[in-house]
Amino acid sequence: MLFTSLLEAAQNSPFKTPFSTVSCQTNTRSDGPQLTPNHQIMAAAPIEGDSCEFGSNTYFALCGLGGIISCGLTHTMVVPLDLVKCRLQVDPVKYKSVFNGFAVTLKEDGVKGLSKGWAPTFFGYSMQGLCKFGLYEVFKVIYSDAIGEENSYLYRTWLYLAASASAEFFADIALSPMEAAKVKIQTTPGFANTLREALPKMSAQEGISAFYKGLVPLWMRQIPYTMMKFACFERTLELLYKYVVPKPRQDCTKGEQLVVTFAAGYIAGVFCAIVSHPADTVVSKLNQAKGASAFDVAKQLGWAGLWGGLVPRIVMIGTLTAAQWFIYDAVKVYLHMPRPPPPEMPESLKQKLGVA
Repeated sequence: MLFTSLLEAAQNSPFKTPFSTVSCQTNTRSDGPQLTPNHQIMAAAPIEGDSCEFGSNTYFALCGLGGIISCGLTHTMVVPLDLVKCRLQVDPVKYKSVFNGFAVTLKEDGVKGLSKGWAPTFFGYSMQGLCKFGLYEVFKVIYSDAIGEENSYLYRTWLYLAASASAEFFADIALSPMEAAKVKIQTTPGFANTLREALPKMSAQEGISAFYKGLVPLWMRQIPYTMMKFACFERTLELLYKYVVPKPRQDCTKGEQLVVTFAAGYIAGVFCAIVSHPADTVVSKLNQAKGASAFDVAKQLGWAGLWGGLVPRIVMIGTLTAAQWFIYDAVKVYLHMPRPPPPEMPESLKQKLGVA
């Protein structure tokens, strides 16, 4: 019943089709087919050329797949920079800058040392990507249907914020164990070199709490980050097509659309890094400090300490976010999935407001 209701919601969503407004074809014959419960309307069919229908189970599953590919790959690619960033946050005396952090790490551990934590990063952020992107699409449809087509357009920023926050809540539960292991491997010398070593040690020392003690600060970091990531991206994309791109989106090639996607993703990534950085610092320090609480760590670091490692994180997150959106959109292109453009004002609202 849940997916049936979800499918009906998707079919009436203002985010439904790439180039046309949502409409249902009324069946006026009393003996006509009842294709949706208690309504004499025809269910919408997939747009010609699309591999699946927007809002179908297949669509949501493929969005989750796109999230796995985009988040898992990109986070693993920047493990060396992430490792140095984490070490700057937890030991600023030893690691004085980004370049110094790389130099010290290479001197002590060699090139191989820069890849520490790649396994928990890959598995953790793949699971997070599945929930983040897949559930975002689900919640966006659910909330849009709940408030109606006109309100979905008028309050679309709030819709993006609510859908992304809801998705990230569950995504962080999936990420937390691997994030804890990653930080432990990267910031605690001699603790473990691999995920297989880290997991049993963490479990033996602190039990299940070792994997979830950072969940609340992880929510504090990731939920604002994801809200900014999706809402800023969606609105920036809308503004780029409206004021910067010299032709309508439907006239752009797939390659040109992906370039715009990358640009909007990078802009969103810069803001993401700033709003989520203090909590990111707390998470890094918390997973290193045994028995400490998030409040204790924040108090110990102080206001200035909470912003340690911001510059490399802006570079990392800006690039990361842009790459994630690019890969996610490219997966949709490759799989011939529906790719709705920025929403347009519904005809009913235009009539009410007297807009031509």
